[in-house]
Amino acid sequence: MKRIPSWITYTVLRLLVFAVPLVILLLVGIVWWLAVIAAALIGLCLSYIFLSRPRNAVSSDLYAVRHREKPVRSEDDDVEDAAVDNAAVDNAAVDNAEADEATVDNATAEPQERKRD
Repeated sequence: MKRIPSWITYTVLRLLVFAVPLVILLLVGIVWWLAVIAAALIGLCLSYIFLSRPRNAVSSDLYAVRHREKPVRSEDDDVEDAAVDNAAVDNAAVDNAEADEATVDNATAEPQERKRD
């Protein structure tokens, strides 16, 4: 069974810590905008107190991703690199063909007289 990523766990817990007080405040009969503000403050306090372990897990995962020694390569990266390489080869071939054509044109052109000062 796959492990649930820590950021998903933390996000769901944060949403619950906000939604539960919001529903309770709305059921009590508090005005909706005041209930939202109060639920946000309650959720902030509760998540700060009770969700330190999931928060630390998320920050550790983010640190590990940001400080990886070698970037993880995906199949998409390989396909993009191959496309860029092929485009570079094609452009070089076109440039060489144009250069060869210009050389042939210069060789077959009549020499022009140089003006002397």
